[in-house]
Amino acid sequence: MTRIPDIDAFEERAAIAQYDGGLSLSEAEDVAAQDQGFKSADAYWQWLADYVVSKSVPY
Repeated sequence: MTRIPDIDAFEERAAIAQYDGGLSLSEAEDVAAQDQGFKSADAYWQWLADYVVSKSVPY
């Protein structure tokens, strides 16, 4: 199954985790990425970078 990131949901979830959950930005982005099935925020951003470079859905 191909994971297609939802940037709006990622940003909203990270903001909620950071401000309401008291997490750091890095921790909050990891939570948001994991909610979308990615291992971490780094994996999430890498997927997006690969998409931009290749202009096709990675994986």
